[in-house]
Amino acid sequence: MEKKTLLVASHIDKRFGLTHAVNDVSITIAAGEIRALIGENGSGKSTFCQMLCGIYSIGGGTFTLDGNELHITNQVEANNAGVAIIVQEMGTLSGLTVAENIFLGHEDPFVHHGIKDTRAMNREAQRLLDEYGFGRIHAAQMIDHYNFEDRKLVEIVKATYMKPKILIVDETTTALSQNGRLELYKIMDKTRADGRSVIFISHDLGEVLEHSDTITILRDGEYIDTVKASDVTEDDLKRLMVGREIGSTYYRTDYGTPVSDEVVLSVENVSVPGEIENISFELHRGEILGFGGLSECGMHEVGKAIFGASWDRTGRVKLSDGTEINDIPTAIKHSIAYASKDRDNESIILNESIRNNIVLPSLDDLANHKILNGRKLTNFARTHAENMQTKMQNVHQYVSDLSGGNKQKAVLARWMGKDSDILVLDSPTRGIDVKVKQAIYALMGELRKKGKSIIMISEEIPELLGMSDRILILKDGKINGEFLRSEQLSEEELIAKMV
Repeated sequence: MEKKTLLVASHIDKRFGLTHAVNDVSITIAAGEIRALIGENGSGKSTFCQMLCGIYSIGGGTFTLDGNELHITNQVEANNAGVAIIVQEMGTLSGLTVAENIFLGHEDPFVHHGIKDTRAMNREAQRLLDEYGFGRIHAAQMIDHYNFEDRKLVEIVKATYMKPKILIVDETTTALSQNGRLELYKIMDKTRADGRSVIFISHDLGEVLEHSDTITILRDGEYIDTVKASDVTEDDLKRLMVGREIGSTYYRTDYGTPVSDEVVLSVENVSVPGEIENISFELHRGEILGFGGLSECGMHEVGKAIFGASWDRTGRVKLSDGTEINDIPTAIKHSIAYASKDRDNESIILNESIRNNIVLPSLDDLANHKILNGRKLTNFARTHAENMQTKMQNVHQYVSDLSGGNKQKAVLARWMGKDSDILVLDSPTRGIDVKVKQAIYALMGELRKKGKSIIMISEEIPELLGMSDRILILKDGKINGEFLRSEQLSEEELIAKMV
């Protein structure tokens, strides 16, 4: 029996200046379907969905949901019409409580005679959090108290408690630990079972094949094809996304390659209250040192501590010449780079140009007698943005206008331009498409051969196994295992030290 049609997107179109972000795209989604939407960074996936949920105005065409044409101008209207989105980056508002974020725009049930019943709102929010299995998050607590992943879990509750007809999951899994992903998959499955539908955006093609029914491919803003997940392989999807065959080799193929004995960075008994405890290790010249673990293990805090970004850190982080790194300016001055997992809030200035973001740590190097030349800055930024294959109008475009993956390219371009000797990369391929992920791994290999040293923090076990010379596993804020690169090293061995 053919399923009822739930959503019809007809000739959807959107331009940003000269960029044709979505070009005459038409899609039909059935009730009770998980529809994956895939494509390279800048292919139009997020723009399409952000028009559907009112973040962007529709440039052309129509959306029809359950037989009714949508005329949505903001996310609250979208929620009321039955469309909700969990965005790729931070979707909660600082300065509000968890409960206030969950019910933002839908406070009316808690307002009586013009007075908000905060206690009732907190009770209902906590009931929802407990029901979702997120009971460790407290409804009355300020949202700023929680880390990036916990805030994502709050967004999941916010987007789904009203049981939307269309739930958009936009690159959300990259922000979650394995446990968080499993909870999200359950919510997606429940949405489908209820006869509602999910639009699922992900660059993890294995995840797409496992958790979707059908897959729509966009390329350069245009519709390419829709296929059944059961009928295709990852290689088929790569070819449809890119328009040609791409190599299957992501990771390093070398084993047994000796790492230099030269120590470039020493971390001694570093602690951050409530996060990490007595972390000690050495980083060698030309080494890729991987850090892995489960959610809340502390690995993301390690990166901040090394870069001098943890104000309450104790212990010592020092270079081979004895220089101690206690703050960010000292780290940058002594050739340490840091790319945070929380890209929008900690790695980039959204309301600045691509140029200004890329040149920022290199201004002293680019100045001539303390005078900056605009043309020189532009050429410098253009060179490094193009080296990272950033899809942009030009380097004067605001970073906020870029797709998530292209924002990440701008972050990496900044540090490639600085030519840092030590790179701390937290989730470096988060939100990156298959082709660029391959290029980033190749770049890491080249940097390693040049004697650069990389600390790679990753929640992706294949990435750790595929790229690291050595892997440190954290559990409960402490180092719980160390592994050398080996062809025989298995995922199970790493997981055993994580749990």
